[in-house]
Amino acid sequence: MSASAVDPARRWRLGVFGWPVAHSRSPAMQGAALRSLGLGHWSYGALPVPPDRAAAAFGALAPAGFAGANVTIPHKHAALAAAHTATDAAREIGAANTLTVLGDGTLEADNTDAPGLIDALGTSPAGRTALVLGAGGSARACAWALREAGCSRVAVWNRTRARADELARDLDVEAVPEAFDADVLVNCTSVGLHDPAETFELLPLRPEGLALHDVVVDLVYRPGGTPLLHAAATAGTTTVDGLAILVAQGARSLKRWTGRPAPRDVMDRAVRE
Repeated sequence: MSASAVDPARRWRLGVFGWPVAHSRSPAMQGAALRSLGLGHWSYGALPVPPDRAAAAFGALAPAGFAGANVTIPHKHAALAAAHTATDAAREIGAANTLTVLGDGTLEADNTDAPGLIDALGTSPAGRTALVLGAGGSARACAWALREAGCSRVAVWNRTRARADELARDLDVEAVPEAFDADVLVNCTSVGLHDPAETFELLPLRPEGLALHDVVVDLVYRPGGTPLLHAAATAGTTTVDGLAILVAQGARSLKRWTGRPAPRDVMDRAVRE
């Protein structure tokens, strides 16, 4: 058998592309899930690839015996471009976080970040209002997901208004100049990741106003939680952290690759340990 025609039954390799990617919790999470499913012969590892080599790396997945891979910053747009086919979610969002090697060796791109947000919320946001902070790739996925889930209003705020306007046009949602009392608030910016003290300086929010939101989601995750989620919890608001969304999107990816329901409880424990 040639290297370019690996038997699909022998595709047991998985991983996550990124640059950098050593910090990713996905290998620990997916490794624990594979063992729980009795798939200990499968492997999942970090795949550090610089941007100028990403396309070649994606093309090597099938010959190298991969069943698929997750994709994180800065490769999500390149992953979509490299795929032979794409789901509606990946195509409309304009980015992919999941690549699956199909039986004929071609690549299918998907975006599980979007449904992962809805899964992590636990209840449908249909009929509710939503405000997304940020205008990057994760914000695009979240805005698309909330729109598709039937929110009555989806708005996006960004420090650079032009980027919010662009996202709003692309996804047929609304760009707003300031925050409002949306039922669901989702922070997709990196504010609070490196300097927690910046949270209420750089975001259009105040701790005392968080009680007006039913749910506050922060895609940032750091040991001990974020100031945004601490303030929301203190205000009595339901909170969802970035690790919950990491688990939810990872569970959907794993099911695509293995055909088995993912053990989300096992995955959640693994990312938090």
